[in-house]
Amino acid sequence: MDFAYPRPQLQRANWTSLNGPWRFRYDDELAFTRPQDIDRWPQQIIVPFPPESQASGIADRGFHTACWYQRDFDMKPGRDRVILRFGAVDYSAKVWVNGHLVATHEGGHTPFSADITQFLEPSGRQVVTVRAEDDPHELTKPRGKQDWQLEPHSIWYPRTTGIWQTVWLERVPRTYVDKIRWTPRVDGFQIGFEVRVRGEQVDDLSVEISLSHGERLLARDRYQVIEGEVDRFIVLSDPGIDDFRNELLWSPERPTLLDARVRLMRGNEVIDEFISYTALRSVHILRDRFMLNGRPYILRMVLDQGYWPETLLAPPGDEALRRDVELAKAMGFNGVRKHQKIEDPRYLYWADKLGLLVWEEMPSAYRFTRTAIKRIVREWTEAIDRDYSHPCIITWVPFNESWGVPELTAVREQRHAVEALYHLTKTLDATRPVIGNDGWESSATDIIGIHDYDANTEHIRQRYGSEIPPEQLFDRRRPGGRVLTLDGYPHRGQPIMLTEFGGIAFQGKPEPGVKKIWGYTKAETAEEFAGLYEDLLHTIIHTALFSGFCYTQFADTYQEANGLLNADRSPKIPLERIRAATIKSRTWIPGAM
Repeated sequence: MDFAYPRPQLQRANWTSLNGPWRFRYDDELAFTRPQDIDRWPQQIIVPFPPESQASGIADRGFHTACWYQRDFDMKPGRDRVILRFGAVDYSAKVWVNGHLVATHEGGHTPFSADITQFLEPSGRQVVTVRAEDDPHELTKPRGKQDWQLEPHSIWYPRTTGIWQTVWLERVPRTYVDKIRWTPRVDGFQIGFEVRVRGEQVDDLSVEISLSHGERLLARDRYQVIEGEVDRFIVLSDPGIDDFRNELLWSPERPTLLDARVRLMRGNEVIDEFISYTALRSVHILRDRFMLNGRPYILRMVLDQGYWPETLLAPPGDEALRRDVELAKAMGFNGVRKHQKIEDPRYLYWADKLGLLVWEEMPSAYRFTRTAIKRIVREWTEAIDRDYSHPCIITWVPFNESWGVPELTAVREQRHAVEALYHLTKTLDATRPVIGNDGWESSATDIIGIHDYDANTEHIRQRYGSEIPPEQLFDRRRPGGRVLTLDGYPHRGQPIMLTEFGGIAFQGKPEPGVKKIWGYTKAETAEEFAGLYEDLLHTIIHTALFSGFCYTQFADTYQEANGLLNADRSPKIPLERIRAATIKSRTWIPGAM
């Protein structure tokens, strides 16, 4: 397993992965409440792969309510603190170290941690135990594409239970930096820099920050820590002319990252040190266009479910994440819409480094209750906090296709929920556009996203062509049988994007265990598949109404065989041919890029 440091924007040298073999058992009867209650561990699992996956060694996709994990690790107590960190555990977790409860967390897609220093045994031999509870039938918790039926059906996939991202230990000083946050401001050539300090309170604390681009030092500043915080803007020298400015700006075409070295100082003594990175880039909406670094930018995106055949929601490793970013770019896309998943931070790192835009979307719950909304608010808040500093993320999407709020046209409380999540998101991050509800029934939103899976290009031209007045589009066109905007929320000139379309099913490679494939349109041959894609893309690209698009989808996902790639990421047709269609060319010459 090639798992790299799990938190790419706050990297310390002293860390230990706890991925690998753990003792494991199911607890369907909820018979155990403490590690001491368990006298037998009948199975072994490979963390961080969920027990439903082949890679875990369990491969059990049945209904299970709870499960337990346990493993030993060596860690001698010392002057430093020891932090135990979890990338994600689905859905609620309790963690014990040497029999002491050290952490509880609810939310299947976001990280949590515990300072376990005081619970370490002097001998250095330690035991960590995890209990994960995830009722497979519960529809009021955010679950994304995880099916509640025994076998995956339609557009839902196998469930994920328990640990599915990296578990690791980190040694930190008694006083240490717990959080860092970057906010670029291109118009002033500034970068906002926030630090939160935790641990023992000491006097005369300051933070030294160095920013560089390659060998070129851009800034070296030092700020006093006041009440455990630093919150400053670092002003860089503005090169002036666009050619020089563009060298420092981040974009998919030129993903310039600025390296950062951060030191926590007590007087002149370095007590904590780590590396990070940031970027200069801006995103905003100007009338009917999405703007990147102050210029109109057409979004060419692909919808990505973030599943792998052997590992489900968990990535097989760091190289697999990098390869997915490289493949999206090789197919001519400049962005992805991560669908119904808060993706592993290592994916976001590779998107930052290689240059790929990302729309981040909250996994849906499927019943509207007060409990469901509270859960969504808590987990969405944690996701924004985790991913705020990644330059690749350009849009937040709290709801998709009215999932979890199915009566938006009639039920006032459901409309308020969407509007509240929109405004909460804008409050937590005022720097990015927000789509309140993507697909239809828009209310509070910065972009109107339309989902339309009609593969007939003539129908697409008739619905969205230049001769169609916008008022007619919103009054009469109802893709999916849904109105595009709710009463009281007429189109205010926001960008209009086709954020789901295509869905052409073609089985390039039979997927083991999949008896019947699913898609919105089916192609029988590779040539038919390629022709449908080329015609659709040509039509969408030349429809002036759209300021961006998102094709469904990146890769086959179980029974949903509508990927441009097979589930194993091999292409169904040559990547060069996909790329040619994606970037406005109808002509593909074999061997040409």
